[in-house]
Amino acid sequence: MQISVDPAAAKPPYEQVKEQIEGLIRRGELAQGSRLPTVRQLAGDLGLAVNTVARAYKELEADRLVETRGRNGTFVLASRSQVDDAETLAAAATFARTAHQAGLSLPEATRILQNAW
Repeated sequence: MQISVDPAAAKPPYEQVKEQIEGLIRRGELAQGSRLPTVRQLAGDLGLAVNTVARAYKELEADRLVETRGRNGTFVLASRSQVDDAETLAAAATFARTAHQAGLSLPEATRILQNAW
């Protein structure tokens, strides 16, 4: 797991850590059941305070992406498909309904989606 923190960045370090781990999960690079480094280990590796990494883990847990199992560690809770499917399907349905109501053809709606991508 490759994570880095830029101390000069506008985003606080805990947010950088959170976003990078979330990205690894969403891209499928961290599979469901994968164990994350301990808070102390990752903090030491990144040169951060333990509370900084703990906050990142806590926010990932609040987003239901990871689960902390006490002394056993923190594990990836959701796989890529579990994270994205429901939200993506709902967004796609909303977009399709809106495009249809606007009188767009499927090729026109597809072009709009491709431009947004």
